[in-house]
Amino acid sequence: MRGACAAAVLLLSACAETGPGARQPVAFSTLAGWGPDEAARALPAFLEECRYLGRLPAEASLGTESGAGAHVGDWLPACQAAARLPADDGVAAQRFYETWFQPVLMSSSALFTGYYEPEIAGALSRGGVYQTPVYRVPDDLTRARATDGRMVSGHWQGGQFVPYWSRARIDAGALAGRNLELLWVADPADLFFLQIQGSGRVRLPSGQVVRLGFGGRNGQPYVPLGRVLVRQGAMSEDDVSMQSIRAWLTAHPGQARAVMEENPNYVFFTALNDVPAGQGAPGALGVPLEPGRSAAVDRRVIPLGTPVWVETRLPAPSRQVWQRLVYAQDIGTDIKGAARADLFLGWGAQAEQAAGAMRQPGRMIALTPRPVVTRP
Repeated sequence: MRGACAAAVLLLSACAETGPGARQPVAFSTLAGWGPDEAARALPAFLEECRYLGRLPAEASLGTESGAGAHVGDWLPACQAAARLPADDGVAAQRFYETWFQPVLMSSSALFTGYYEPEIAGALSRGGVYQTPVYRVPDDLTRARATDGRMVSGHWQGGQFVPYWSRARIDAGALAGRNLELLWVADPADLFFLQIQGSGRVRLPSGQVVRLGFGGRNGQPYVPLGRVLVRQGAMSEDDVSMQSIRAWLTAHPGQARAVMEENPNYVFFTALNDVPAGQGAPGALGVPLEPGRSAAVDRRVIPLGTPVWVETRLPAPSRQVWQRLVYAQDIGTDIKGAARADLFLGWGAQAEQAAGAMRQPGRMIALTPRPVVTRP
């Protein structure tokens, strides 16, 4: 689960509109780049997803209240059919997707951003340069259902359910002395960007790497730092990127804390003790995220688990055409509507560079499960 949209630090305006013709069924033949090779490459990720879905109750909700794919049971017939496919048979894989799923255009003018797992320096105990705590979930942080039906995070104060302590209050020591520290890191900006990504890796002085996953959030609103810096005249909209924001924070250490505290949203973490180094952290669906195959969506409009066809380009310098099937396995605070998706790009320097610059237009098509009785 994402702490926030990775590129939300860049986003300065409302999300792209869904565009004309959105939410309309389309033919597989209209998917640019679709064919047996891509079907075969995408199938293992679907089978992994099915292994998780098979452990859930058939009536379990995947985000939306109704419609194709809203509940686990909607996907199980396709999962059973996928398990019977021959290995490495692209033609059979293509036939499977075209038999069991109906492409539905979500947006012809979608906005695609990227996120990744950062690696930062830290220590198990406070000392030296390691002075910034990484907190686990406090025991008084809870979730409740708001009057509009949404689940929200916060705590009880004076008989009222309110958002948890803000970033500024936590920075000022609101959680000190409660033995909530998982780790200590060297740079407060490292923690800030770790919270934006929602998971990451902390390299200790010994060389050991500790994996961290999303634990919870404080329920405060998310405010993109790019928007704050533009409003303050520190940079123009055209200059905003994850890299430029990080550079500004590094160049202005006396102002960095106050600027970061303009975003009251705060993310807590949990230690991932059993996740292999070559695997992504689990997303909101519980499935380990796979670089280039997992995406964060708004589950109110696209149920978790949904295959999503993406047509876009990677950012400069490559500008590579990106046409592939990804799976809706995660969510993000700032990922809202049918015209938004955040693509998981992995870990390491290359993933960081691509995710930080990713803000690309494109076309997004959801593959919704066909009812068994209407399969062609």
